[in-house]
Amino acid sequence: MKAIAKGSLAGAVLVAVTTVFAAMSASAAWPERPVRFVVPWAPGGSTDIVARILALDLTKRLGQQVLVENRAGAGAIVGMQYTAQQPPDGATFLLTSTGYGFLINKGSNVDFVNSFASVAMIGFSDSALVVNPYLPINSVKDLIALAKKRPGELLYSSSGVGGFPHMNTELFKLMAGINLTHVPFKGGGPAVADTAAGHTQLQIGSIPTVIGQVRAKRLRAIAVGGPKPNPALPGLPTISESGVPGYESQIWFGVFAPKALPPAIITAMHGGIGGALDNADTVKRLNEQGVDINKMSTPAFAKLMASEQEKWAKVIKAANITGE
Repeated sequence: MKAIAKGSLAGAVLVAVTTVFAAMSASAAWPERPVRFVVPWAPGGSTDIVARILALDLTKRLGQQVLVENRAGAGAIVGMQYTAQQPPDGATFLLTSTGYGFLINKGSNVDFVNSFASVAMIGFSDSALVVNPYLPINSVKDLIALAKKRPGELLYSSSGVGGFPHMNTELFKLMAGINLTHVPFKGGGPAVADTAAGHTQLQIGSIPTVIGQVRAKRLRAIAVGGPKPNPALPGLPTISESGVPGYESQIWFGVFAPKALPPAIITAMHGGIGGALDNADTVKRLNEQGVDINKMSTPAFAKLMASEQEKWAKVIKAANITGE
C-alpha cells in the first residue's frame, strides 16, 4: 500500500510539474498568433474607441495583430458569455467597461468576478449630460424643471439595459426625483447617434462616446458627471453642483480573460497594456477622448471589480432597475 501511495504521489508531482512547464512554455511563446479583444458593445461607443486605440499600440508592441471584435447584445451579456466560453489560450480577451446587465438579467450566468480572470485596468472617464440642440434647456436645473412639467415624455438613449448610460441615468432620475423614459440600443454609438438625430432627447453617456457629436455641434453638453470639471469639455459644471448634489458617475475600462488563462500570460498581457499606457502618443489619444489613465496591479483591479459589482447591485436595487 505504501508503494502504491508513493507511486501515486510521484505521478501527481510529475503531472503538476509537467503542467507548470507547459504553461511556462506557452506563455514564453505568447502570442504566437493574432489576439482578439472582444468588445461586448456596438462600434462607435466609448469601449470600442478605447479598444481600438489600445489595439493599435499593442499590435506593434506584441508583434502580432491585435483585433477588435464587436459582439453586442443584451447589455453586454452576449459578448461576455462568448468570451467566457473561449479556450484559455491567450488568443481571446474581453475589453469592456461599466455595464451590469448581468445583474438585471439573473439568467445570464456570467459576471466579472466569477466568470473571468481580471487582467488590467485601463482608466476612467466621466459621464456627460448631453441633449439634442433643439431641446430648450441649458442647465441641469432646466432639465429637471422640464422633466417635472412633462413626466415620462422625455426620452433618453442608452447603450443597452444595464449599460453605463442606463445605470447612471437611472441614478440621476432617482436623485433628481424625475421620470424619464428609457430607449435602449445595442451600444453607445447607435444610442448617441439617435439623440443627435432628435429621436431621443438626451443621454448621460461617457465622454468618449459623446464628445465627437458635441464637437460637431450635433449635441449640446450641459454638465459632466465626475467629481470636478473635465478638461475634455472645458467650461462645463458638474451635475452635482448644478442641481443634483452628491451625484457622481464615472465609467471604467478594463481587460479580462477566460477564467483558466495561465497566470504567466495574464502577466504578459498586463505588462503589454502597462507599456501602452506609458506611451505618450497612446496616452494623448486616450486623454483627447476624455479617458484618464489609471494603471494598477492585477490583484488591485480584481478587488476594484468586486467592489464595483457590489456597488452597482445596490444601485439596481435602490432604483428598481429592471429589464425592459
